[in-house]
Amino acid sequence: MKMNSISIASLSLRIRKWTYDLLFNEKIKNNFHYQFEHFITYMIVFNMAGLVLEHIPIIYDAREHFFHYFDVFSLAVFSIEYLLRLYVAPEDPAFKSKKIPRLAFAKSPFALIDLVSILPFYLGAFFQADLRVLRALRLLRLFKLFRALSPAVKEFLEKNKDKSFRYRIYAIVNETPTSGDLHHIFDLFIVVWVILSVLAVILESVHSINYYLHTEFIILDILAVAVFSTEYLMRIYSAPEDPKYQSALIGRLKSATRPTGIIDLLAILPFYLESVLHHLFDLRFLRVFRLMRLLKLARYSGATQSLFIVIKREWPVMKASAFIMMLLVMLAACLGYLFEHEAQPDKFENIPQSIYWSVITLASVGYGDISPITPAGRAITIVLALLGIGIFAIPAAILSSALSDQLRIDRETMMTELYTMLEDGVISTDEQELIEAEAKRLHLSKPELERLLEKAKVEMGLEKANDAKARKDAPVEYNLEFLSKHADVAAEQLKISISKLQQIVSVSDKKRLDEYFRDPNNATALQAKMLKLLLEYSQVRPINEGREEKG
Repeated sequence: MKMNSISIASLSLRIRKWTYDLLFNEKIKNNFHYQFEHFITYMIVFNMAGLVLEHIPIIYDAREHFFHYFDVFSLAVFSIEYLLRLYVAPEDPAFKSKKIPRLAFAKSPFALIDLVSILPFYLGAFFQADLRVLRALRLLRLFKLFRALSPAVKEFLEKNKDKSFRYRIYAIVNETPTSGDLHHIFDLFIVVWVILSVLAVILESVHSINYYLHTEFIILDILAVAVFSTEYLMRIYSAPEDPKYQSALIGRLKSATRPTGIIDLLAILPFYLESVLHHLFDLRFLRVFRLMRLLKLARYSGATQSLFIVIKREWPVMKASAFIMMLLVMLAACLGYLFEHEAQPDKFENIPQSIYWSVITLASVGYGDISPITPAGRAITIVLALLGIGIFAIPAAILSSALSDQLRIDRETMMTELYTMLEDGVISTDEQELIEAEAKRLHLSKPELERLLEKAKVEMGLEKANDAKARKDAPVEYNLEFLSKHADVAAEQLKISISKLQQIVSVSDKKRLDEYFRDPNNATALQAKMLKLLLEYSQVRPINEGREEKG
């Protein structure tokens, strides 16, 4: 009976440890920790979106049952999350050392936020409560997002504790070795606000939605401008931390006049112009320029940056092709006016009016609202349509070819960096992070990255081609920090290293080795002494083995 109770307790501990490692242990790479956290984050965002959509009768009234089911599902998800975190609290390093780990977890700020976001709905089942209050409490679920923010802030402060305030701002808005996860969270925050503000501009044009959410749209636009203005000021203030913009005034001006800086300014300028000059001019047309905030997303896309590089590089060729297109458009407009003016004076009244027809003809669009009726006009239309297929395809062909070439250049540059990193034969943790970041920018999948690494190792002679099995069976490489804390592992690694040295000496030309290591320019005194010991041992060992055979 006692053995059964022990085995059940042991099984319970193993299940708890397995659950923690599977869903909550961020130190394990191949578990579901990040997927679980992302799922919870998406559920929070969808809950906030549902809270907004409930205020639009045209959407909510016809789908009230769907909103109810989604709310029940969300409540179940957040309840399971809370219970799982409570269950594995004894495995969490933050509470493991406490006298009562689960009680310590329950009293923690994030656990209280999790509880408050779900408990009122259970209490509402037993006590009378205003449903509007319960729905408003769903806003507390936003605070659950701080669970991901808190460790990122701690990591950022630890990495930048000796840095200036301006450098810390720079590290938040730009990728640096000390940015950590906080920079990625900041980028995601800006991207979310860009998408929200653009969606608000689009939905404002729908009268049935704007009628109910007009005030909310105004508040959202004010908040978006505040967010984007703060981001713009942070980038301008911290610009001198970049070596290219070190001057306090000139450097900031150069940073502000970059394409990305101009886009950031245009994202907020219409709001301020309309607020300040509305009594002098009717500037409501500037509101449409809020859609330019979408261009801010170009900063966060490696592919878009590559496209900008391609356009800049191929700009002379693009100008030449644009000149040919404009020449052909003007020639077509003149011919259309010449052949069709007398037959259709209302449609081909003058050459500028004929430009519209020439463009849609060359672009092979052909809306049909303007079409030639004379034999000469129709003949020239056939020729122009055929020419347009080739002429208008030139810029697309140039861009596609140049973009493909740019991607090849980027990959070759990455291969060069891999060769540099592999000069010492080992890729460190920091180098691995840099490689993964560059692979993400180039949209390389994990198998593609592994193939590039294997190719680099083979070309540098560090590994034989198609030697995957040998690579898997190879001993694990430990870093110095790990070995400094584990003496037994360090001793085993030292024994392996000595054994390898013995093997190298045994298969090498001992005389040439001795001559090489005697030269002080080739080896240190310690290295020469180590070789001498290895050579002496290699000579003594065969003698001992011979004596044992005779014995």
